[in-house]
Amino acid sequence: MGAVDQWAEIRAGLPDSWSEARLAFVPEGDASRAAVILAPLAPGRVGDELRIDVTRSASGAERMRNVLGRLDERRVWGTLRLLDSSTETAHAPVAPVAPVERPTSSLAESWDALRAELPPDWSDVLCQLDLDSSDHIPRAALLGAPLNPTRVPGEIAVRFRASGTDGYGTSPVMVRRCLERMDAEGLTGRISVVLGLSGTNHAVTQGPVWRVAGRSV
Repeated sequence: MGAVDQWAEIRAGLPDSWSEARLAFVPEGDASRAAVILAPLAPGRVGDELRIDVTRSASGAERMRNVLGRLDERRVWGTLRLLDSSTETAHAPVAPVAPVERPTSSLAESWDALRAELPPDWSDVLCQLDLDSSDHIPRAALLGAPLNPTRVPGEIAVRFRASGTDGYGTSPVMVRRCLERMDAEGLTGRISVVLGLSGTNHAVTQGPVWRVAGRSV
């Protein structure tokens, strides 16, 4: 059974009042490969077990299903199980509290952190830059022109390829330089890995080709 179907069964068994759930995915093969695909869900790792938190919100549940669908598309099989869940509870109204500003990482720093989580032998990744405002899209496309970015239909985001070795894909150094330019102009957002490969051999090719939503990328 694929990861999407396992998630559907788990979700159906949760109580009506569930608000958050913690899951564990144990891949049958290399856990590092599964971790790259699950990167948008920010999984934690305990040995070969990848742990994921999901909220009941429509966006949280849909994001969970979409990312798990990538596991099935890449034929990364494994067992998904529920570790624990929490339910919504009623709270007495409290006085409003002034928001606390928290430091946020720049896009360049986020790229550094993402690279640190990739396997040592990573060779190709398809990344997504989710921007905080649609107004950022034109400027991000211009400042990130060396990334050859493409729009993501229905989302305030662009995607680009990066290569850790050679072939088609922007070098990690150039990716960081483009993101530094966006930081300098106040563009904000989040970077995640959509798809990734390790140790590819680009013999007589420019690198691997992925199929996403029926299109080659």
